[in-house]
Amino acid sequence: MSVLIFIDIAEGNVKKASLEALTYGAKVAEQLGTTAEGVVLGTAKDDLSSLGKYGVKKIHHVNNPSLDHLDAQAYTKAIAEVAGKTGAKVIVFSNNVDGKSVAPRLSAKLKAGLVSGAVALPDTSNGFIVKKNVFSGKAFANIALNTDVKIIALNPNAYKTTAGDGTAEVVSTDIAVDAPKVKVTAVNKVSGEVPLTEAEIVVSAGRGMKGPENWGIVEDLAKALHAATACSRPVADAHWRPHNEHVGQTGTAIAPTLYIAIGISGAIQHLAGVNRSKVIVVINKDPEAPFFKAADYGIVGDAFEVVPKMTEAIKKIKG
Repeated sequence: MSVLIFIDIAEGNVKKASLEALTYGAKVAEQLGTTAEGVVLGTAKDDLSSLGKYGVKKIHHVNNPSLDHLDAQAYTKAIAEVAGKTGAKVIVFSNNVDGKSVAPRLSAKLKAGLVSGAVALPDTSNGFIVKKNVFSGKAFANIALNTDVKIIALNPNAYKTTAGDGTAEVVSTDIAVDAPKVKVTAVNKVSGEVPLTEAEIVVSAGRGMKGPENWGIVEDLAKALHAATACSRPVADAHWRPHNEHVGQTGTAIAPTLYIAIGISGAIQHLAGVNRSKVIVVINKDPEAPFFKAADYGIVGDAFEVVPKMTEAIKKIKG
């Protein structure tokens, strides 16, 4: 018996969300009195043994180039085989794009109960109960898993990453992989200093900016904070900003430590994608803007006056 953690990689590098999953999975293993093991699919550039500092004891590396790009069916088969070999009773994913594609398929294949969007460690005092977000983050539900094998998909930024000492044993695992049914012909990579889904700080703006020509003050603030930039749906629909920056219920759901919303009214669809942010700061000249009800801090004022002053103050603090 063990806890198996899927270590998600991109272009050979371990994703930040995987470090959270490793820390979480190691803690679950500690609760159950067992060991934490990881599984990596495809070519890895990072030193996998160093991931032992997050609590994992052994990493099963399926070093097959055909797994370098996500193929949900191939990933499901490979992880199922590793889970069988290790006797894993709990399997942990990050609830990101890859996790959402693979975890449900693995659940069906292994006849395992699945909780997606977990936000806390399971309660094992009386069974196995996992807390998760429901209703677009407006409430929580406690789900009891009664199956022999249990799968948890952890929401990104829901569990703090902690590193200690130790190294992991890396074991090369040979698994027959079917030819991918999806062929990647090109990769168009979004440019930017910080990936939106992994950003600790996000600076977002809406129609209150009046036009794309005014976005410079938003980018200046983001640069001063080493933050990612984002926008509301109307801004993306108007082609003021690229669609990959759209956050909300119909865009990218994020959970940064700090979310700064500039000139965004705060429609319910937008809130559904950002309400897991730990701290929300709203800047809007309309004191009746709905977003203020969800904000931890609010500034009523003209963004064109407030944001440059905020940027300048941050630069002075940072020296």
